[in-house]
Amino acid sequence: MKSLYPWQTESWQALQGLRARLPHALLLKGAQGIGKLDLALNFAQSLLCEKPNADGMACQECSSCHWFEQDSHPDFRLIQPDAMSAAEDGEEKAGAKKPSREISVDQIRDLSSFANLSAHCGGFRVVVIHPAEALNNNAANSLLKTLEEPTDKLLFLLVTHKPQQLLPTILSRCLSFAVHTPTREVGAAWLAQQGVANPEQALAQTGFAPLQALGWAESGEGSEERSMLLAAICQPAKLDALALADSLQRSAPVHVIHCLQQWCHDLTSAKLAGSVRYFPEQAVEIGKLADNVPSAALMRFQKELLAARRAAFHPLNPRLVMESLLLSYRQLFSV
Repeated sequence: MKSLYPWQTESWQALQGLRARLPHALLLKGAQGIGKLDLALNFAQSLLCEKPNADGMACQECSSCHWFEQDSHPDFRLIQPDAMSAAEDGEEKAGAKKPSREISVDQIRDLSSFANLSAHCGGFRVVVIHPAEALNNNAANSLLKTLEEPTDKLLFLLVTHKPQQLLPTILSRCLSFAVHTPTREVGAAWLAQQGVANPEQALAQTGFAPLQALGWAESGEGSEERSMLLAAICQPAKLDALALADSLQRSAPVHVIHCLQQWCHDLTSAKLAGSVRYFPEQAVEIGKLADNVPSAALMRFQKELLAARRAAFHPLNPRLVMESLLLSYRQLFSV
C-alpha cells in the first residue's frame, strides 16, 4: 500500500471525520493523476484494520492488513475495467483481444452475494469502484439497485475524475467528497524528491497532476514527439501539417490532443488575461501568437479539439485526425 501523498493530509483528516457516521456510498472526485485511488485504498484498509493508528492509518501488522496487502481480504472488493487489471498484472499480449475499458454489468452483479453476506471479520465491508465513470449503462443501473437498498456496514467508495458522466441517481445516493489538486509548490517539490528534472514544467504540462507527471517522466513516453509538436506550433507559418502528423504517429492521439488543448488554453489566457498556465517557458512566444489569432476562431478550434478528445480512444484513422487538427491550427493564423 502506498503512503499518503504530501497534499492529501487535509483530505485524510476530513475522511477520518466521517468515520463516526459513514454514508453507504462516498464519491471521491477530483482531477486525474492526483492519487484519488491511493487515498481510497488507504481509507478502505484503515476501515478494515483491526487496530488502526492514532491518525487513522492502518497498522500494517494485523491479519486484516496482511490480507489486504495480498489482495485477498474477504471483506474488500476492487472493481475496475479489465484493461486496468491486465495492465497492472502485465498480462496484455500483442495480437490478443484488447481487454475492456468499461466496468461490465457482470462485475457489478458479482457483488450481490458479497453485499448480502455478513462481514468475515465482523466489521465493515468495502467496495472500491475505479474509475466510476467506466461503468457502462447496464452496470450503472445494476449498481443503482444496490445503492437503493443499502446493507449495514457496507461502504462503496466511488472514485472518479468525471462525475458529470455518472447517472444523476447514483450521484444523489453518494456523499460527494472533493479531493483537491495539490498546489504548484507542493506538487513540484514532490516531483523534485522523485528525481524528476524540471519538475515545475513537468507538473504544468500535465495540468498539475503529480502522478501523471511522474509517470511521463519515468517512461519518457511521447517526450520526443511532444518537443517536436511544441517546436512546430510555436511557428504556425512554417508548420507542415502533413509531415508533422506523420512524425507524431508513435504518439497516442489523446496525448497530442491534450497538448494542443493546453496550448490553446494558454493562447486564450494570454489574449484575455496576459498570463499562461501550462507552458510558462513559452510565455513570450504564446503572447505574440495570441495577438494574431481571432478569439472566435480560437474558440471554434477548441470545440474541434474537444470533439476529437471524446473520440481519441477510437479514431478510425489517427493520422488523418492529426492532419486535420494541425491544418485547423495553422488556419487560425491565416484568418
